[in-house]
Amino acid sequence: MDSYETRFPLASRYHPDWVRASASGGANALWLTEWLAEAVELLPGMRVLDLGCGRAMSSVFLHREFGARVWAVDLWFSPAENLERIRAAGADEGVFPVHADARSLPFGAGFFDAIVSVDAFVYFGTDDLYLANVARLLKPGGTLAIAGAGLTREIDGPVPGHLEAWWEPGNWCLHSADWWRRHWERTGIVDVELADTMPDGWRVWLEWQQEVAPGNAVEIAALEADSGSFLGYVRAVASRTEMELEEPIVSIPPHYEPHPLLRDPVS
Repeated sequence: MDSYETRFPLASRYHPDWVRASASGGANALWLTEWLAEAVELLPGMRVLDLGCGRAMSSVFLHREFGARVWAVDLWFSPAENLERIRAAGADEGVFPVHADARSLPFGAGFFDAIVSVDAFVYFGTDDLYLANVARLLKPGGTLAIAGAGLTREIDGPVPGHLEAWWEPGNWCLHSADWWRRHWERTGIVDVELADTMPDGWRVWLEWQQEVAPGNAVEIAALEADSGSFLGYVRAVASRTEMELEEPIVSIPPHYEPHPLLRDPVS
C-alpha cells in the first residue's frame, strides 16, 4: 500500500506482514489510529484505555509512537495472545492486555487521561446509557476519541439499493459524524471538540479490503458502487466535563419480605 506512506507516515513504518497478522477487523487499525491521533494530544506517561483493541495493534502503536501507558481491553481476543504480541514488539512495560466487556470495565472512576476506540465503539457506544458508563473512567478534561467505519450521512428510509446485498441489520450501528456529535453533546457529559469524516475514507476502506480480503466480493462491490455517497470513516473527539456521574449499579442486595398473596375472601 505504497500510496499511503505519505498520508500515514507513522503507520507506514510498520512491516506489512506484522500489520496483516495483527489485524482483527475490516479496517487498518494503524491508519485509523494515526488519523485519530492527529486530533488528540497524547503525551508520554498518559494513562490510555484502548477500548476494543482487538489484537492490540493500536495499543502497541500508541505506546511506541507517543509513550502512552495503554490498557489494551478486548472481549473477543485473548489477552494471553495479545501479551505475546506486545512482548514481541518490545512494548510490555507500557501496554497491559485486559480481557473485559466494554459494559463492565474493571477500572476506577477518573483513572484514565484518555479513552480511544478504533473501529469498535459502534458495537456498544450507540446505547444511550453507555456514555455515562464509560466517561466516568476519565478525569475531568480527559479525552474520549473514536474512529472507525461509519456513514458520510444518515440513511433516512430504506437501505439504498446498491447497498442491499451487503447490508445486514447490525449495520444500523453505523452513523455519521454529525450523529455522534448530537449523541454526545446532548448529554452534557462531554464537550465535543471534533466530529468529521475522513476525506476519501471510502477509498481507504476499499483499498484495505482489496489488500487483505480480496475474496470479500460483496463488501468490495458495495464500496465501489457507493463511492463515498454513504460509506466512509468517521472520528469524534470530546473532552470530559465536570458533571458528576454515578457509579453503575452492578447488583441489588437481596431482600425478601413476605406478604399475603391473595386478598381475604369477601364474606
